[in-house]
Amino acid sequence: MFVHRVWPARGLNGEDRGSLYARDPSRLSLVAGSQEGSKAVLPPMAIVWPCTLSVDEYAACGREVDFELPECPECSAPMGSWWGYERYVRQGGVDRKIWIRRARCKACRVTHALLPAFCLTNRLDTADVIGDALEAVVEGPGGVRPAAETAGVPYTTARGWARRLVARAQELSVAFFALAVDLGGPVVSAGSDGARRAVSAIGTAWSAACSFPGWVGIGRWRFASCVSGGSLLAVNTNSPWLVVGRRRFMPPVP
Repeated sequence: MFVHRVWPARGLNGEDRGSLYARDPSRLSLVAGSQEGSKAVLPPMAIVWPCTLSVDEYAACGREVDFELPECPECSAPMGSWWGYERYVRQGGVDRKIWIRRARCKACRVTHALLPAFCLTNRLDTADVIGDALEAVVEGPGGVRPAAETAGVPYTTARGWARRLVARAQELSVAFFALAVDLGGPVVSAGSDGARRAVSAIGTAWSAACSFPGWVGIGRWRFASCVSGGSLLAVNTNSPWLVVGRRRFMPPVP
């Protein structure tokens, strides 16, 4: 297992520079179509699968991590393994190098990164670390600085998470409350009281999802990563969606 520490260094966007190593390098270029007269299409999307392994357990598996490949999100055709790439993930202030598998659709030939649920796209820290810090900020009396110290991350990093949550609070509240209703949960007004409401909405949707097999063991922040495709705190995202069996739940865009 590869373990090392990264000294805190601020990036231009408030995220520490180590997050640059948490990106899928294949997303930096467009993908050309495979048919004659090929055209450029959108970069491959990340598919987040409900991984219950700890970060250390996942890292120890190396390239042998085993899970069921999903269907293609573009055309619903079967997908096969298609190599992968390395990235870092940080937990408890320590970076771990992990292998991210990719899958390729057998019909449309598009490839997708298969992220374990503890990952968020373009974020170095795990979903659990980020989620716990955000909850501490919105629910606790101390604010960002003590939350950053508890998480073992630079203050500027935790501040960036909190600012992004505030910026997306209304959208996340509507989307996750709608998802909760679609999953059989209670009808709750999204309201307008900001980040605390968004955290509550994620918890409500998680509670509703626990009635379905396979979701209880991953925890609510990994669940949030799954349904948002790893883009919970991303700048440009679609509404969260969740696939149960062959049914896709998609809440309305606010």
